Amino acid sequence: MAGKKRIAIGLSGGVDSSVAAALLKSQGHELLGLTMRVYDESFGVQEGAKHACFGPGENEDIEVSQRIADKLGIAYHVIDLRKEYRERVLDYFRDEYLAGRTPNPCVRCNTLLKFGFLLDRARESGLDFDAFATGHYARIGQRRGKSCLMKGVDPAKDQSYFIYRLSSEQLAGIVFPLGGYTKPQVRAMAREFGLETAELPESQDFIAGGDYGSLFKDSALSEGDIVDEAGKILGRHRGIAYYTIGQRRGVGVAAGSPVYVSRIEAKANRIVVSSEDKLLSTGLSARELYLQDPSDNHLEVRARIRQNHAPAAAHADILDRERLHLNFEVPQRGIAPGQSVVLYEEDYVVGGAVIECADKRKE
Repeated sequence: MAGKKRIAIGLSGGVDSSVAAALLKSQGHELLGLTMRVYDESFGVQEGAKHACFGPGENEDIEVSQRIADKLGIAYHVIDLRKEYRERVLDYFRDEYLAGRTPNPCVRCNTLLKFGFLLDRARESGLDFDAFATGHYARIGQRRGKSCLMKGVDPAKDQSYFIYRLSSEQLAGIVFPLGGYTKPQVRAMAREFGLETAELPESQDFIAGGDYGSLFKDSALSEGDIVDEAGKILGRHRGIAYYTIGQRRGVGVAAGSPVYVSRIEAKANRIVVSSEDKLLSTGLSARELYLQDPSDNHLEVRARIRQNHAPAAAHADILDRERLHLNFEVPQRGIAPGQSVVLYEEDYVVGGAVIECADKRKE
């Protein structure tokens, strides 16, 4: 990044964002810290379950962020986005499960809030900055003469999947200081900078403690049947919001051999399980398409169907401005409607979409 700039840095109270801020400060940039306030106490998420995107630990995270800002000598601002988060993330999360799909709140939050409302509200409040930085493990490069999102160099921490919808125009004003580092290197830098976040554990949950009860007041948390593909009842589930396609652990039925969640039937309030081979799909259809270059019609890509999935070789046919169809060279396991599929050419993110359905594998 050429020249010294005034950069807004998203602070979460974790090690990644605090190291990103310290790095930029050490490079001579003028910084101001921003944090989204999203937790609404009326939801009553359990106390003591911290280090989550949504939960009562948010106040502590803000206090940590304030101390990091003070240590680095930068201004710090908390932006209230509770209404936007409730309407755009929590309501979406609930509605997707009620429709039998598996939501991806991290993609939704990054797209609409962190790189959207947060910056809009900050500027509306009178804050001025040239660029916005976060602690995401991702990089920005050039493809076909435009800024393009790239994977972070640490394959274990690469977060390009969650932010695949960032456009070239947005990327021109974004900085990812950690994209060229591994997580162990970031931990080491936190110690060198003397940051109190150096040994903090990773944030894992979307909602603190996986406590979805505050979001669902209806059948998504009502018990129901777990059945096999023939409709035979094998057991009971504790609420469809606690299950996802491909899940094995925690299903809680004895079938003589391992079984996996193969389908969520929301209207019937039941979970369908099957053997692992029934989870394999040769392709998928997806909607809400984003392409880095809209002129592309056919793409040979490596496709990632969830964050912790190794990208697989596939051919993408762009059906129209909103939809694509993907064929995998090798059938893939556990494709879940509602999740995103992200398309890569080498390390470059060339597009992505929301999975609508998986192609049934021919017997």
